[in-house]
Amino acid sequence: MARTRLPLTSLVALTVALTFTAACGSDTGASAEDGAGSPSAETAEDRDDGDGDQPVIVATTTWQGAFASAAGIDEVTVIVPQSVHHAPDYDPKPSDLAAIAEADFVLYAPFEPYAEQIRDAAGSGAELVEVDLDNDPDVVSAEVARLGALFGTESAAQEWNESFESELGELNSAIEDSWPDGESPRVVTQVYTGWAAKLAGATTVGTYGPEAVTPAQLAELSAEEPDLVLDNAHMSAGEVLPGSGAVQLDVVNYPGDDLDLLTVYRDLAEQLQQALAGS
Repeated sequence: MARTRLPLTSLVALTVALTFTAACGSDTGASAEDGAGSPSAETAEDRDDGDGDQPVIVATTTWQGAFASAAGIDEVTVIVPQSVHHAPDYDPKPSDLAAIAEADFVLYAPFEPYAEQIRDAAGSGAELVEVDLDNDPDVVSAEVARLGALFGTESAAQEWNESFESELGELNSAIEDSWPDGESPRVVTQVYTGWAAKLAGATTVGTYGPEAVTPAQLAELSAEEPDLVLDNAHMSAGEVLPGSGAVQLDVVNYPGDDLDLLTVYRDLAEQLQQALAGS
């Protein structure tokens, strides 16, 4: 199912393509649904060349890669290294273009607007698939099911979703057992860490970001007397509520190179238990 690799001269277009790279939060770039610059939507079964191979998947980051892995894809090529916390800052290499040139699907997020330009620079006919990067369990389950249907791996996706639901229940119960005096902790979250409060069964008393906290916000959020501040490790600006007495945790959204999304939840659950036990 692999695409034919283009000559190296085709990769020169990268220099032009990357000038369109925008900052995190941009809403540009085509999705699989809008069809701009991509072939009409079709399932992995439609793409199957008869040998039973899975579609060739390229993901811009380990986060999208983990969604594809959960959906049942055995091998996923990831472009942005896990060590790069802010994906739009990454400068793709010619080898990245070569990988995309052979892909059937390229998974990306709307705050990574270079995905379409990279695909075009590589001359790939890959279908761009926008992934809703949110670790909220409801979003994750829906996205995994959607990708499974798109890739023709529905059974594997359903099996993963069932194990995901089961493990989340166990993690949530373990965290609740750590609540001080059996009461739900009060938390302040960054706008992209609300899922962490949900996992903890916490009561959210305020949110901030993605911009830095202003003096007025500092006073307002501190007045809520939160037990925890759930900061975004990928966009952290340091201590959020100094002097408030709240314990700050750095929430990691991106999975590691093993593309195991469940590890993100397990690691956070351990952080939360330790923090709450010390409250």
